[in-house]
Parts: sequence; structure tokens; C-alpha cells
Amino acid sequence: MALIRWEPARELQSIQQEMNRLFGTFFDSPAGGNGGRLRRWIPAMDLVEESDHYVLRADLPGLNEDDVKVELEDNVLTISGERRSEHEDKEEGYYRIERASGSFSRSLTLPEGVDPDSVHANFDKGVLEVSIPKPDERKPRRVAIGVSGKSPVIEGSSQESSKQGSQQS
Repeated sequence: MALIRWEPARELQSIQQEMNRLFGTFFDSPAGGNGGRLRRWIPAMDLVEESDHYVLRADLPGLNEDDVKVELEDNVLTISGERRSEHEDKEEGYYRIERASGSFSRSLTLPEGVDPDSVHANFDKGVLEVSIPKPDERKPRRVAIGVSGKSPVIEGSSQESSKQGSQQS
């Protein structure tokens, strides 16, 4: 009889892989009405920062611009749409369907200060490109501090020039 060494780490890894497989198929592939499986479709997106704007590119193969909706509300950019299934139901034969279909929605929170009227979208060859200008950087505002009832003097103000005029005479 051979002695087999027990390695608990390998057992835990095996259990974790099996649980990931089980839950991955359960949540990612809900059963369809025809007994088959539907795959949930989430389009791939890239977000690139350029010198004066951000560029969002989304791969939307098989769609045209009428199938896609781009909305901006409260600094949240939402891209949504639907890709319809193109397969036919036949009584005989087997099909292997790997291309996912269905509705999708992706949302991104934009930085504060983005002008919604300056966001532009372009759709070409199945790629949606959204250009988002960067907001102007906020400059700190200097606040003058007054001392014991005297009004504060701010450089370049009319009070400062009148004081200098009375001191010279």
C-alpha cells in the first residue's frame, strides 16, 4: 500500500476552482426560454486620457448608430443598446451559438465640471468613440483677512491706490 501525502492547499485550490466554475456558469449564463443558454454581452471599452480631453472607445460589432444610446446626466455617462440574435430556430440539427446578444448598459462617472454640451460621439465601423473635454482646473481663490475692524487690503484694489495717493500729498 502506497502512502499518499495530503496537501491541504491543493485541496482548497481545487474546491475554489470548482466553486468559481459553478457560480460563473450560474450567474453569467442564464437559461433562455427555449432551453438553450444565453450569454450576457458586455461590450469592451477603452478610456484614454489625451492632453485636453478624454476619449472613450467601445467595440459594438454588429450594431449601427440607431441601436446605441449615449446619455449624460449628473456627470454620469451611460452607453446602452441592444444586439439582437440572428440565428434561426430549426427542428433538426445542432447549433453552436457563441456570439452573445441582448441589451447592455455601461456607465462611467465623469469628473466635476464637464460641460455636457461639449461631449461628442462618433460611430464608425462598429466602434463608438465619445470625446469628453476635460473640465477647466479650478484655481484657488485668495481671501483677504481683516484685522480688528479695519477692512482688508487686497492688492490692486481701489482702496490701496487711494491710500497711496493721500500719502504722497
